[in-house]
Amino acid sequence: MADIKWPPAADRHLIGKRISRIDGPLKSSGRAKYAYDQNPPNMLYAKLVTSPYAHAKVTAIDTSAAESMPGVHGVYIFTPVGKEVNWEGQEVVAIAAETEELAEDAASRVKVEYEELPYLVADTDPQHAGEGRFRSLSEEKTGDPDQAFQQADATHEGMYSIPVITHCCMESHGSVAQWENGKLNVWLSTQNVSGVSGEYATPLNIPPANVNVQCQVMGGGFGSKFAADSWGVAAAVLSQKTSRPVKLMLERDTELLAAGCRPSMHAKVRVGAKRDGTLLAWDSESWGTGGMQGAGVPRLPYVIEIPNRRTHHTTVFTNIGPARAWRAPNHPQMCFLTMPALDDLAAKLNMDPLDFFIQNIALTGERADVYKEELLKAAEMMGWKQKWHPRGDKTPGPIKRGVGLSIHTWGGAGHASNCRCTIHPDGSVQVALGSQDLGTGTRTVIGIVAAETLGLPLEGVQVEIGDNKYPPDGASGGSTTVGGVSSSTRVASTNALNELFAKVAPSLGTTPDKLEAVGGQIRVIGDPSKSMPWKQACAKLGATPIVAMGERNSTLISSGVGGAQMAEVSVDIETGVVRMEKMVAVQDCGLVIDLKTAESQVYGACIMGTCYALHEEKIMDQQTGTCLNANMEFYKLSGLDDIGEIAVHMMTDPAIENRGVIGLGEPPVVSPGAAISNAVANAIGVRVPELPMTPNRVLEALGKGGKV
Repeated sequence: MADIKWPPAADRHLIGKRISRIDGPLKSSGRAKYAYDQNPPNMLYAKLVTSPYAHAKVTAIDTSAAESMPGVHGVYIFTPVGKEVNWEGQEVVAIAAETEELAEDAASRVKVEYEELPYLVADTDPQHAGEGRFRSLSEEKTGDPDQAFQQADATHEGMYSIPVITHCCMESHGSVAQWENGKLNVWLSTQNVSGVSGEYATPLNIPPANVNVQCQVMGGGFGSKFAADSWGVAAAVLSQKTSRPVKLMLERDTELLAAGCRPSMHAKVRVGAKRDGTLLAWDSESWGTGGMQGAGVPRLPYVIEIPNRRTHHTTVFTNIGPARAWRAPNHPQMCFLTMPALDDLAAKLNMDPLDFFIQNIALTGERADVYKEELLKAAEMMGWKQKWHPRGDKTPGPIKRGVGLSIHTWGGAGHASNCRCTIHPDGSVQVALGSQDLGTGTRTVIGIVAAETLGLPLEGVQVEIGDNKYPPDGASGGSTTVGGVSSSTRVASTNALNELFAKVAPSLGTTPDKLEAVGGQIRVIGDPSKSMPWKQACAKLGATPIVAMGERNSTLISSGVGGAQMAEVSVDIETGVVRMEKMVAVQDCGLVIDLKTAESQVYGACIMGTCYALHEEKIMDQQTGTCLNANMEFYKLSGLDDIGEIAVHMMTDPAIENRGVIGLGEPPVVSPGAAISNAVANAIGVRVPELPMTPNRVLEALGKGGKV
């Protein structure tokens, strides 16, 4: 299939404009129906019994007291006798009953006996982790770091830590399952509408084709909702057993304990440079945990390829709940281990970090010129040269201000997508594909592409997604969705339009290749006087609509995109409270389909980054193996008053747009932690080496004078 190009900038009527989401009114009015809002008649409610221990063997399960209660209709065993549970909150039993209250009461009457086993919940230095609790994953050496350090005019050594955090989805994991006539309907909060039906097939003993999965809207996933999960299967099995719909949505504590976390990463870093700031050498010893499966291998240093480097990384296995992909897996961690270390070295050289990074910009490789342009644009928007000062704000009073910067990238993959475009004889148009909208505006992007292609207003296209009965589409992950769905939609819409041109061309006295669709008309290229209104053209179809497919295994990927961010903070050195005053984000992502939703993605990433920089942390009690903040009272997120001004600039020059449509979900969430940390160091004169930068940690760093 020949490549189908995007319209030139001068010919775009919708693409690249600032357009509101087509599902905005439904969401803002409360009419949008999430999985939790589905309440089929005669529905049962299911609740979980979970492990109170970090590590134990199940020795006995007695559900008789629960099953004897009036109104209890089903029991599902996740972890049978003799099997181990490996984290607090791991699911053991599910109970289905007439009401939520009854299900909760029945779950409390299930008796489970455990044999407690040794556990580890601290992501400690591997040498203290204990036998069998860690594995060396990577050790690399490039150049001659030992000799390079000897040649360095300045070196810096530091310890940097970024903790385990949870996904904290506002809509918890779960589903409503309805078994009818040998088929399953499931309303699932998922990032993978087209891809999860097979997970139900084996336990239900039905073909995947007999599973209908729907997800019209969802309240956050951030990489944690690719699977149906054990609780999704449990709801389906209970529905099959009881012949009634079953709702099983996780409670907040189980959501935070068991539904996914972002791995931690810690590193002892040494870095050296010449007097003029030229980087020479890097040496790091890093480790982290993502639960019992460990954590990924970082590539350090991040973004900047220092010529002489030595790295060693170890994963630590802990009983804290499973790791799942969290926006830009590994990148926020790698960024935080790198950018503050380089910022500290710049301070040791008495250099402005902006000058320091530009001095070494060639080490970023093929993106060097783009990074430089992004840094300079961010500096202009921040007023960097007016606000930056050598470390430590010397102004009187307890409130100190500072600025910091960071750069980032992301690497994604292709996205398989199939789209069906239907043009009806009455002029109405539908595009359908089995994707999902995580809240990023996917519906709107699809509608814009189809409407632009067909020369119609956005309201002239009906977008159908969120159901696996539509042509299959890939999971939403890796910032790949927009590239895939826009490509397949463009192909399907173009194919449908070409069929319409063939029907209309004789009436306009021309051939199909001489026609174009613009402004709700089909017209001869170069001769607008020869035209036909859209509806009149579609009437030529008679009684048979045009149905055209568009298949695209998109090679448009998010790899190689990047951006620069700068943060301005104020720090109260008497209380330790950090406030993010301003965040500037300059980002490239190829061709922007909807400028408004693209900017919204970056705004959201900056807010999320402020959350993990200042508040978020999964706190484990080493004495009991339990989580101390598995609730929304103590698992802290930023509030409206914690977020200052956010200024976004999308890089949209022709060279960047020529790369095509590239995703935006991951990249801008990478840098906020590092940029805010560097701004705090600039404000108070010492490094707070660990995220989140809570008041206690700020005061502790001030008390130590920056010594780890």
